[in-house]
Amino acid sequence: MTEETRSFGTEVGRLLDLVVHSLYSDREIFLRELVANAADATDKRRFLSLSDETLALPGGPAVKIAVDKNARTITIADSGIGMGKEELAENLGTIARSGTAAFAASQLAAQKPEDKPSLIGQFGVGFYSAFMVADKVEVVSRKAGHDEAWEWVSDGKGTYTLKSATREDAGTTVTLHVKQDADEFLENHRIKNIIRKWADHVALPVELEEDGKYEPVTEGKALWRKAKSEVTAEEYADFYRHAGHHFDEPWATIHWRAEGTLEFSALLFIPSSKPFFPMEERRESKVRLHVKRMFITDDAKLLPDWLSFVTGVVDTEDLPLNVSRELLQATPVLDKIRKALLNRVLSELKSKAKEPESFKSFLENFGGVLKEGIYEDTGHGAEIAALLRFASTKEESTTLEDYIARMPEGQSEIYYLAGDAAHLKTSPQLEGFAEKGYEVLLLGDAIDAFWPERLGKFKDKPLTSVSKAGKLFDGGEVAPDVAALCEKLQTALGGKVSGVGVSARLKDSPAMLAAAEGGPDLAMQRLLRRAGRPIFGPAPKLEINPGHKLVQALTAREDVAEAATLLLDLARLQEGDLPEDPAAFVRHVASAIAG
Repeated sequence: MTEETRSFGTEVGRLLDLVVHSLYSDREIFLRELVANAADATDKRRFLSLSDETLALPGGPAVKIAVDKNARTITIADSGIGMGKEELAENLGTIARSGTAAFAASQLAAQKPEDKPSLIGQFGVGFYSAFMVADKVEVVSRKAGHDEAWEWVSDGKGTYTLKSATREDAGTTVTLHVKQDADEFLENHRIKNIIRKWADHVALPVELEEDGKYEPVTEGKALWRKAKSEVTAEEYADFYRHAGHHFDEPWATIHWRAEGTLEFSALLFIPSSKPFFPMEERRESKVRLHVKRMFITDDAKLLPDWLSFVTGVVDTEDLPLNVSRELLQATPVLDKIRKALLNRVLSELKSKAKEPESFKSFLENFGGVLKEGIYEDTGHGAEIAALLRFASTKEESTTLEDYIARMPEGQSEIYYLAGDAAHLKTSPQLEGFAEKGYEVLLLGDAIDAFWPERLGKFKDKPLTSVSKAGKLFDGGEVAPDVAALCEKLQTALGGKVSGVGVSARLKDSPAMLAAAEGGPDLAMQRLLRRAGRPIFGPAPKLEINPGHKLVQALTAREDVAEAATLLLDLARLQEGDLPEDPAAFVRHVASAIAG
């Protein structure tokens, strides 16, 4: 038996070293790559057999995996198309036949994964991930339609050998001699978990030897590849709970296949209840990306973060991948898939919004997350805003469109009040709006302090915070004693306020805070203050009610320093804030009561 020893070549040797030590972040990837190769070889034989019956697959083709703990080997066998002698040399002995030197140099220069060049998707080096866990790899292959078999052997250090061998049937057997530091991969339960994680839905069954008998490991269902008419509601629910680790029923199921210039299958779910962990702890979309049923990653960011509650699977055959399949190339294909998914989810939400009670429960669970999309994704802000429902001074729940339809003649803006939900209805900010017949939206989520200004307007109607709507109530002369009081209060409060003025909107409260011209909304200021963040822009204004008994009493006083602080603290309390100095506030109140 003649054995040939051939060299990989200097450049390929360097590249092989990079594959083993740099490209893959997780050693277990080797098994995914070898199973994928076996499945591809079987698919190729199946396709060729359509025109050549002599290449027909044997009954029950499968990828068969066996672990021999004593011999320290892992064997992966298939009944695919197989390879002849020169094909083994070409496919396994020549890596990246073009551009290898430039590729290897760029990999060596890259200090971070994101710096590595996207060109690596052009190189077929997945097989060499085997050397991450093996110090020697043997490949015995017999090409379908041929009698002879050949053996390829290498330790991955620069050379390989080729010699004739025997194999009963066509196909390929890969045997890994496991390194001393890779004992974990000699455990059947570890191998089983890897297969179920990465290859659970490949069309070709994967079997693992247990006590001398091969047992199926994979499910192979891939519901997303089936027609909707072939999948039951129970199967959808089971897959939803299995794939997303959920315990509820899906609130919405989105299953479709995109065809045309870009083809992919998608099966997405929207939960019917909040997750156990707060949404802010998982601020990224985790829709799973598959290529030809093989799991690639759940970190492809297929949907924007504001749809992070959507789970499911997308499967395509059109996506070029990089060498590790973990760092996706920034391709137009991926961008098109993202756009199509986003539009499809928005379309589903618009359809479900026609079911008021059901949609109400969805918004209770995920409305706050959805609002983040208005702030983060200005391209879809108006679409998202149209889906939302808000409490108001006139309605328990209203859309922006319905609000606009109820606007009385003369009203040109959409007014809203953002803040702590418990204090919104009693806020002095609302006094005066009812008299004008103007409805005010009551926004109680933390994100409500941010998105209205980012959206700007809806249906050409500006969104305006009531804390910035002082001009609505301007007009009228100010009595000299009240004007003098404003000056005294301003002097006493100093930089704590940007000004003190008279408000015509106050009816029952003695004073209130309002945003200064060009200053941030009061709700925004509260959030920043509670988060310990700096607040840029002018301080809020203090507006007083000249008709209130407290204010009228103060006009007769010369010294209003203590009363000014008390008035400011009262205004803060009405907005749900604490006094600046609670202990001093108590003393001021006690002093005021004592007279």
